[in-house]
Amino acid sequence: MNNLKLSSEVWSRLELQADKGDEVLRLCAVDIERSRLFFASSAGFVYAAQLSSPQIEGAWNKGLLPATAQLIDLEDGDSITCLEYIMEKEALIIGTSNGLLLLYSVDDNATEIVGRVEGGVRFIAPSPDGDLLALITGFGQILVMNLDWDLLYEMPLDDLPEDVDVHESALPGDHSSNASISWRGDGKFFASLSMVNDSFPLHKKLKVWERDSGALHSVSESKPFMGSVLDWTQSGAKIALVYDRKEEKQCPSVALFEKNGLERSSFSINEAIDVTLEFLKFNCNSDLLAAVVRGETFDTLKIWYFSNNHWYLKQEIRYLKEDGIKFMWDLTNPLKLMCWTLDGRVISYKFVWVTAVTDNSIAFVVDASKVLVTPFSLSLMPPPMYFLKLEFPSAVRDMAFSSKISQNHLAASLSDGSLCIVELPPLDQWDDLEGQTFKIEASYSGTEYGPMLHLSWLDSQVILGVSHFDEDVHRGYYLHEIEISCSDYRSPGSVTCSGWHAEISHQISLEGVVIGIAPNQLISCSAFVQFDGGKMFEYTSKLGGLQRCDDMAFLSSCPWMDATLVGEKPLLFGLDDNGRLHFERSVLCNNCSSFSFYSNSGEGMMTHLVITTKQDYLFVVDVGDIVHGQLEQKYGNFLPVVVRKKTGENENVFVHLWEKGAQIIGVLHGDESAVILQTPRGNLECVYPRKLVLASIFNALAQGRFRDALLMVRRHRIDFNVIIDHRGWEAFVESAADFVRQVNNLSYITEFICAIKHEDIMETLYKNYVSLPCISGDKSSKTIIDGDKKVYSVLLSIRKALEEQIEETPARELCILTTLAKSSPPVLEDALKRIKVIREMELSTATDPRRKSYPSSEESLKHLLWLSDTEAVFEAALGLYDLSLAAIVALNSQRDPKEFLPLLQELERMPPLLMQYNIDLKLERYESALRHIASAGDSYYEDFISLMKKVPELYPLGLQLIGGDSSKRQQVLEAWGDHLDATKCFEDAATTFLCCFCLDKALKAYRSCGNWMGVLTVAGFMKLGKDDVLQLARELSEELQALGKPGDASKILLEYCGDVDGGVSLLVDARNWEEALRVGFLHRRDDLILVVKNASLECATLLVGEYNEGMEKVGKYLTRYLAVRQRRLLLAAKIKSDELSLGYPDDETASQASSNFSGMSAYTTGTRRGSSASTTLSTSTRGRGRQRNRGKIRAGSADEEAALVDHLKGMSLSEGGKIELKSLLISLLMLGEEDTARKLQRTAEKFQLHQIAAVKLAEDAGSTDNIDEQALTLDHYTQSVRKQVLNSDAFSWQSKVLL
Repeated sequence: MNNLKLSSEVWSRLELQADKGDEVLRLCAVDIERSRLFFASSAGFVYAAQLSSPQIEGAWNKGLLPATAQLIDLEDGDSITCLEYIMEKEALIIGTSNGLLLLYSVDDNATEIVGRVEGGVRFIAPSPDGDLLALITGFGQILVMNLDWDLLYEMPLDDLPEDVDVHESALPGDHSSNASISWRGDGKFFASLSMVNDSFPLHKKLKVWERDSGALHSVSESKPFMGSVLDWTQSGAKIALVYDRKEEKQCPSVALFEKNGLERSSFSINEAIDVTLEFLKFNCNSDLLAAVVRGETFDTLKIWYFSNNHWYLKQEIRYLKEDGIKFMWDLTNPLKLMCWTLDGRVISYKFVWVTAVTDNSIAFVVDASKVLVTPFSLSLMPPPMYFLKLEFPSAVRDMAFSSKISQNHLAASLSDGSLCIVELPPLDQWDDLEGQTFKIEASYSGTEYGPMLHLSWLDSQVILGVSHFDEDVHRGYYLHEIEISCSDYRSPGSVTCSGWHAEISHQISLEGVVIGIAPNQLISCSAFVQFDGGKMFEYTSKLGGLQRCDDMAFLSSCPWMDATLVGEKPLLFGLDDNGRLHFERSVLCNNCSSFSFYSNSGEGMMTHLVITTKQDYLFVVDVGDIVHGQLEQKYGNFLPVVVRKKTGENENVFVHLWEKGAQIIGVLHGDESAVILQTPRGNLECVYPRKLVLASIFNALAQGRFRDALLMVRRHRIDFNVIIDHRGWEAFVESAADFVRQVNNLSYITEFICAIKHEDIMETLYKNYVSLPCISGDKSSKTIIDGDKKVYSVLLSIRKALEEQIEETPARELCILTTLAKSSPPVLEDALKRIKVIREMELSTATDPRRKSYPSSEESLKHLLWLSDTEAVFEAALGLYDLSLAAIVALNSQRDPKEFLPLLQELERMPPLLMQYNIDLKLERYESALRHIASAGDSYYEDFISLMKKVPELYPLGLQLIGGDSSKRQQVLEAWGDHLDATKCFEDAATTFLCCFCLDKALKAYRSCGNWMGVLTVAGFMKLGKDDVLQLARELSEELQALGKPGDASKILLEYCGDVDGGVSLLVDARNWEEALRVGFLHRRDDLILVVKNASLECATLLVGEYNEGMEKVGKYLTRYLAVRQRRLLLAAKIKSDELSLGYPDDETASQASSNFSGMSAYTTGTRRGSSASTTLSTSTRGRGRQRNRGKIRAGSADEEAALVDHLKGMSLSEGGKIELKSLLISLLMLGEEDTARKLQRTAEKFQLHQIAAVKLAEDAGSTDNIDEQALTLDHYTQSVRKQVLNSDAFSWQSKVLL
């Protein structure tokens, strides 16, 4: 589905040595290594010239081709008949008519005779590897020799009778190649054409010879082959020859043979009968076949392409008869071809494959003078099939298509120099055109300028194109602006193919090679013109000149160029020969094979760039990512493994193509959201990338086109919830009426209802596809919390819209039942009520006109049962207390009557309230059951109490239902208190017991929860004796000590028991030093003050030791952290430098590897141990002084760094520890131990500074990729932290007098 476009041509002229007309060029050879051309003339000159490059500024007006000429010294009457370049010898091998084989070194200008052949040399063919030479002599012998000029073997070319002497034949006077040899690409075989004895003069045979022995491998049947035209493809699959079919009164045809001599296929060249075909050659890729066709009035260079079992004539270039045109393909570039004429003109052509599909997805495939037209939006068929066909007067060389709102124009430049214009109707009027053929009339014949190239529409009446003028006065290339007009009446809905007039209104001489032209969609009658090297100019019709646009230039020449509009700015994209996609002097992609634009609105405003890569992946790129420079971040240079590394496995930004080499040939814009691909085999595939589909759906929803969005969702199997979640379910609820009205299809609406989910799929399933418009509020936080509300609200709005927008029909009622069944939670009772109404209408004897608008009750019930859990529907029917309806539900749900009949019969025999109570119990509707049993009377009071005990949540409701009955109220409260006490809610239980005056139980509950003040208060209410209270107080003190509350225990001993010794001892255990001193001085007990002093000194000593040990651990943890961090960074740098394009280790692997470099862990060393007494005290103090570290650090683990930082943070002083430390310091000062207090404060301060500095250092090291060992030191950070935090609240525990 591509056309072969002539991208550039370079014209040069070789200055011949002899007088004009006395010397012509006959032969050509090429040195591919040094890019040199060699020509041999009829006068015996050999010319050497450097290959012309189209990258040279002004090459189109280059004039003479610099070349050196050397006359080959030949005998009189001798002439050059063969010329080939031998790469191994770095010299030319020349064959002459007298049989000389000359080795000519161009660099040394030396000629050596390496052999002489009897009868003259007619043809020389080096083998592909350059080791052998195959010659055809004038006597019709095939000679094969090596580069030492040793003859390996010899065989006759033609089948001659035995009595004929081969030496009697001589080289004819016409030195044109009337014999040829063609090697297979691997050099194992070569082929020739041989005359057949005693046959028609034109009949020949194809012979295939073996390289090693010269044995005949295969021979074809006798055929009327034309001349000696023969070529073997580089791939070796086909041998091309030409049939002369004059006897059949038909034009020549090209035949393809296999190595075994059997014909595979053939095709006609579609020319006059008397033409001859010469120089048949395949390109180096074997996909293009070129030939020179010589006619009566002009010669033609034709290029064919094979696809889908059909040969297309893709290019035709005409020359004057006297030019005697010849050509040769470039040996390495399959799309480059060089021609030369007899008078020394050399033309280098460069072709490119361009897509035959236009922006509005109409395919125009060129095949000679025919253009096969297929609109992909109507029919997806590959050529040679077509929707309609356009026939032009001659072969089409270039064309351009313009599509406006109601006009479609096609301009075609033909090989005879004429210009044709066709107007096609809008696509919605093409139905009657299928299968028709339209003959197009020429509108402009400008043979003096030659055929137009790079055609481009500026608007519906102006065309821009480039042509060549080869006269001496005006030689060069010109940019033409052509105005178009039509004199014929244009009938709507028809193809206008005649009556067009074209006139050149303006032309500009060009100073460089034009690579491409793209219209500027922003400015009318304006276009961008690209020259060599990617230089960009803008042409504007009114200004009539070229304005340079450096900001839009490419970094290199881009044969594939296209412009598109984004907002109010035109964007230029170009693809060069190396697969680099260019945009605004930058490269977007280095491995691009094809690209196209997509617009989700279908109005020409690009929204996405679609590209395929050489690795056979298709990427869909948001235009916003291009404009804002986010390609590297999101698409990873368009390598799938990099994309997965950057964005995760769930990022769907590319599609893997199913066949290697598939390329984009077009897209279907708007709601179609399709990308059309063509494989190398020629077949077409239409794919729908999920990203484009979603973009089209979102665009339709943004425009309020709910029906179109729903149809796309159904067609492409997208989750229906995108319609709801696109802008949030709240916005959809407001638009539900429009949704129902537009869709107006109850089947579609029912399918939509059944697909509604609780989750927000824009935050889950389709989170990574597109950038979504934001709505007010935090949408992500409602994904789970509002799930039930979302389903309920959406279905409620749809149900209301159905009732308001859709007339009453059975289908509408079933749809409404669906909304009730799918609600969250399902509103089954409302659904059953609607079914009950239908059933009552059926049982009613009166005629109800609404009866026809509803389905039958049986159908409705079956529909509800199909959508819902049958058990839930049965329970809902029971919940309506309608036993007959419950029986119908049970029967329609295929339940066994033995299961439900006994239950229904038992319920039917009960009084109404008791029946409702039992139904509520079965359905676990306990509040309703409690109300019903309370209404049943005092005889069911025990059931009332039992239900509350079974369901404790009913106690508040039970108290309300009892009312003012105090005895029942006390029973309920006591039962509630017992329940709370059993569930260990002792505070609530005690309060409840107090409400019902159960003081014993209240005392027990307070005691169970450790509320000693509540216990002693209730004891006062109970009027306990003094001894009982004392005994109770001592028991409470012991219990509080066991619970680790020595402060509270000391309070009881001091206030209730009068035990001063025990109270002070407990205050010391509680580390309440100041209070202990106060009590000692209150009672004037010096012995107790000494106890407090000794205990405080011991505690200070232990704390100093702990803080010193803590500083040691901080240093070890920090050292270990820096080592692990340093090794991890080194390993990450090594992995990054060594990583391959398809292998990226994950972060966990790197972490594990880096940690395994380390040796012993810092946490394996033991800690200092003290005496048993100090250990007990230290343990107690440590719990209060520093936050306890939880968990272990596993050396070498992936999370070792984070664990080390957590441990460092966990070593900080807790708030409780600061309070105790401050109290201890004050007590030591009171006791006169100022030195001890100062030592303790300084040690604690040093520890705290070390801990804070270590945490800050670790955080700074974790945020950088470069570890500076000089800057990241603990001492440096400690000094820095001291200045910042020493006077902060963190050090409020310090005593100023000790600083």
